[in-house]
Amino acid sequence: MDFWAAYVPCDSQHKDAVQLTFEQIDLIQRLTEKYHPELTFCTSADDILAAHINHRVCSLVGVEGGHAIGGSLGVLRTLYQVGVRYLTLTSSCDTPWAECASTDRPEPLKGGLTSFGKVVIKEMNRLGMLVDLSHVSERTMRDALAVSRAPVLFSHSSARSLCNVTRNVPDSVLRLLAANKGLIMVNFYTSFLTCGTSATVQDAIAHINHIRDVAGVDYVGLGAGYDGIN
Repeated sequence: MDFWAAYVPCDSQHKDAVQLTFEQIDLIQRLTEKYHPELTFCTSADDILAAHINHRVCSLVGVEGGHAIGGSLGVLRTLYQVGVRYLTLTSSCDTPWAECASTDRPEPLKGGLTSFGKVVIKEMNRLGMLVDLSHVSERTMRDALAVSRAPVLFSHSSARSLCNVTRNVPDSVLRLLAANKGLIMVNFYTSFLTCGTSATVQDAIAHINHIRDVAGVDYVGLGAGYDGIN
């Protein structure tokens, strides 16, 4: 199975982000149709199991960046209706309702999720859409874990203890993630594995083992992030 990330740039926020997102989803659906039955569109756990039994690859859709909903719960619900099954709350920019990792500041009372952001989490829970916390600030991570009544996801993040960047997840949040029964998928980008320009398989293994030791074996996976990373 694979998740296609329907990503649109941050500079589309407050402009045409919603339209561009639906065009990305349209492309994913047409690509899946072109290579059917080897690729098959999946929107549920049952779909994934059926595809596996039939030796097919599931195409699933995630949306990277909460700016894609244009501040509208109606758009969020419509994204679910066309097959989106996870939403990354932010990309590399803040939204009006959630703080991203690149703006992580030391002040404890700023940032995180607004009241509307918490409503977004609750609506995603109601719909059955995964809350993805890769790209968000630590305060947003904690706020989302406090609000969500369903397991959350880090689709492509690594361990902050081994590489101290705000995109990675600190041990205290890893423990909260385990209590939530969520999942962190390790990112293979060198900047998140070694905080440098090169990394090896052993560096990726070190992150996997660290997360296993802190959170538990059931809560770690492979997110990789194979999209132009070095």
